[in-house]
Amino acid sequence: MTSMEGLIIRGIGGLYTLDTPSGTIDARARGIFRHENLRLIPGDRVTYEMLPDGTAVITELIPRRNMLIRPSAANLDVLVVIASAAPPATEFYLIDRVFAVAACKGIEQLLCVNKCDLDPGDELVDVYTRADIPTLQVCAETGDGISALAQRLQGKISALTGNSGVGKSSILQKMLPDRTLQVGELSEKLGRGKHTTRSTELYALPEGGYIADTPGFSEFDVSRLFTMLREDVWHGFPEFAPYVGYCRYTGCLHTHEDGCMVREAVARGDIPASRHESYVRLCDELKDTRAWMLKDKP
Repeated sequence: MTSMEGLIIRGIGGLYTLDTPSGTIDARARGIFRHENLRLIPGDRVTYEMLPDGTAVITELIPRRNMLIRPSAANLDVLVVIASAAPPATEFYLIDRVFAVAACKGIEQLLCVNKCDLDPGDELVDVYTRADIPTLQVCAETGDGISALAQRLQGKISALTGNSGVGKSSILQKMLPDRTLQVGELSEKLGRGKHTTRSTELYALPEGGYIADTPGFSEFDVSRLFTMLREDVWHGFPEFAPYVGYCRYTGCLHTHEDGCMVREAVARGDIPASRHESYVRLCDELKDTRAWMLKDKP
């Protein structure tokens, strides 16, 4: 039988939907995937074969360029964090921990500040622009900035994520006007959003490429999110790079040490204090992580 290639865009109950040059098809994975405890996820590129009965079977997983465990997605080009300064306002730490993982996995980061009709989020824009992270201001309600976002994601595999209620699904709906997506309402009592996305699914963009809506931050399993070592965390903070290697002591972790050039840059205001606070918090959470503990299987 001839093997062909496809892209997994959805997986439910062991049945996967593949996007192929000839259209979308449903396929099941061979038993070897189950025996090896390997779960296929959206973004995976696979080979498949058509059986005599007309059904398709996935035969092989093409090596991944990268993958995230939460949200479960593979081969991402861009991870877009949707944030907001309007309720429910996004904490800097929630943004920073996700961007740190993306950076360490070689995934481009993009901050998208939504609800700019209520609050433009100028502080968010300032902090992440200074961190050399591309930033856009949009309004899903009016559609402002959505075309600029779509242009940035054209031809790429990307994922939208963010804390619940910031408007991920609303933005996706604007980008995919021909689809009907479930959009939640903000709980006024709690100031939080209702979850409208329970699993990751890739959608084909009209301009080319794919985009995924993902569960909100409160769905993240933090203990499995940080597949990195404490000494590697600084790679997720690009604004640290000009100072790393110039500290007084070799092996400086840039958390509390005297003579740390990163800390001096924070004191001068060259690095936003919120970013360094997030960095220290991440390092503390990872203090007991060892290389043998790191896993890349979802």
